[in-house]
This record gives sequence, structure tokens and C-alpha cells, in this order.
Amino acid sequence: MNAITPARDFNSAVSAAAPLRPSRAEAEAAVETLLRWTGDNPLREGLRDTPARVARAFEDWFSGYATDPEDYLTRTFEEVEGYDEMVVLRGIRFESHCEHHLAPIIGHAHVGYLPSNRVVGISKLARVVDGYARRLQVQEKMTAQIANCIQKVLVPRGVAVVIEAAHQCMTTRGVHKPGVGMVTSTMLGAFREDPMSRREFLAVIGNLSSHQEA
Repeated sequence: MNAITPARDFNSAVSAAAPLRPSRAEAEAAVETLLRWTGDNPLREGLRDTPARVARAFEDWFSGYATDPEDYLTRTFEEVEGYDEMVVLRGIRFESHCEHHLAPIIGHAHVGYLPSNRVVGISKLARVVDGYARRLQVQEKMTAQIANCIQKVLVPRGVAVVIEAAHQCMTTRGVHKPGVGMVTSTMLGAFREDPMSRREFLAVIGNLSSHQEA
């Protein structure tokens, strides 16, 4: 069995993908500029440390860039007495950010797969969700990324991912429509080809709106 590759640190990971990544000091200076642009004074007591706080928050919110979600799935278990029915983890809460406005996307993911001859620890499915959620995202892409990752590494007979989320880019700005939820799904293999398998998965995850409660 392969060991999970240690997560790269935030700075080196993003630097590898973007050689021109600004320094921490430049990032904090950019936040200070935005504070000035709002019309406030970044030198007053309440805002004096805000640029540094925002930089630290970004390291947390976007820590997914420092990980490869595929690594979480490399350790699997084959001693399952021939189990080959659905494995479903539902109601995985996540926090992400819209790549268009940097506004939060908060919701739940429901992940299922039909194992071929091995299974993975259920916490690893949640880590895969977080690995993609902690990046700048659009929900449709994130749904497909999670499903494709599981399919590529585990090679199961089918993968199903449903995500439901509230997007603050439309609840706190623009059209201002609170209470609106978006649902996306990606079905691969048996879940795409076999209506019965798909219906079984949707029945297992149940009423989507019931998972919206944090």
C-alpha cells in the first residue's frame, strides 16, 4: 500500500503553479489598498492588523492548493468479505469561495461509489471534498472534480456526487436572494448508465433540503 504523500506547504504549492506569486508583504499591501478604496482608514486601531489577518485567512480558506486530493485515496482496504454494494457518505459540510466574487459558498456534498474490489476510509472522502472546496471554485467544476478524482484513483464501478450549496455572491449582493440553494450532480459509470443504481443513490441521500442545516 502506498503512503499518503505529505501535503505541500501553501507557499511552495502555489509558487509552483504561479511563479509570479506576490510576497506576503505585497499581499498585505493589496489588502490595505482595498481598505482605502472602501473609504476607510487602514491605519486606525480596528483595521491596523487587518491586512495580516486577511493574509492568514487566505492561507486557511485556500489551503486546498497545497494538497493533491488524489493522495488521500491511495491507501485502500481489500478485506471487505466481497462487499460490492454502494458506499455513501452524505451531508459532508464544506466551505468554499466563488472564483468570480470571492464570496463564500457553503453547503453539503453527498458522495457515493460502487467498489470493485477495494474500499477507502470514509474520512478520506471528506478530505477529497475539502481538498477541492478550499480553492476558488464554481460549484459545477467542483462537483466534477470530486467525482473524477474518485473514479481515477479507486476505479470503482460507479461514482455519484451531489452538491447543494448557498452562494453568498447572490444572497448578499447582486439579486439579493437569500434562501436559494443550488444543486449539482455528476454521475459516472453504473450511476450514469443504470437508472436503478442512480435512483438508489438518490433515495439514500434523501431530502436534500434537510442537509442545509449546519
